[in-house]
Amino acid sequence: MSDDGRRAISVIGFIGSVFSPWYAWSGRRSPQDHCCINVATYGPAGRFAMTDRGRAALRQSPDALTVGPSEMRWHGDRLVMDLDEIASPPRIGRIRGTVTLTPGAVTGVELSLSRSGGHVWRPFAPVARIAVDLEAEGWQWEGHGYLDANFGDRALERDFDFWTWGRYPTPDGGALVVYDAARSDGTSLDAAFRFAADGTARAATAPPRTAMRRSGWGVRRATRADPGTVPRQVMPMLDAPFYARSVVATTIDGARLRGVHEALDLRRFASPLIKPMLALRVPRRRGWPTDQA
Repeated sequence: MSDDGRRAISVIGFIGSVFSPWYAWSGRRSPQDHCCINVATYGPAGRFAMTDRGRAALRQSPDALTVGPSEMRWHGDRLVMDLDEIASPPRIGRIRGTVTLTPGAVTGVELSLSRSGGHVWRPFAPVARIAVDLEAEGWQWEGHGYLDANFGDRALERDFDFWTWGRYPTPDGGALVVYDAARSDGTSLDAAFRFAADGTARAATAPPRTAMRRSGWGVRRATRADPGTVPRQVMPMLDAPFYARSVVATTIDGARLRGVHEALDLRRFASPLIKPMLALRVPRRRGWPTDQA
């Protein structure tokens, strides 16, 4: 998020693009053949790019992930993302430039999301600074950032019905991160962590989940909030039939917080009707380097 709260960006590297219809239709047998670097910008002239690419586009090293024309690489203590992607409708165009993330610290926290241990969450840098420099007017800015990763060996919709996640910067320069999920086996995950500016982490007791207004597509949403208060969306980001990302304001332990929130309905995502809709936003480019679109 930019310091002025008017712009935001998310960049996700996938090996095994879990939300790609092409990966689902392939039977998810070869993650390396369905990779991408997904870029979404929010605010004036915001765009979305998520191109499913084949194994020829994937290159990996201990310090870098390259997928087609875009790359994430560690440069000293900074994660540098060189981006060159084509946005999908309705705002077709190129997303090109550099995003640099500098962690305040790197944590060792690891949380198993499923009882089997088949899905793991790693909040590498819950507190970070970002510098954004894209080839678009007004897209040169700095702000606060966040770096995490999810790893899994099964399809999300096999093990989860629904989840919500939120990352809220706190007045002391740290962050509160909450991760809640309804698992397909009937159990639930209710996790909260407080991270200090130096990366020190501790499990936290957060107030109960509180429902908020559904997204434009009707995805139900909830996050933690003090009794008697209601979370609210203050900036829309991504609104899909099964997924919603937004900036949310809430009150936790008496502090008024504002951060990025997501809600994911895996039962909707599992519907065969969703995949053709996704294909309109997620093109497939199997070859590389001759097929560079």
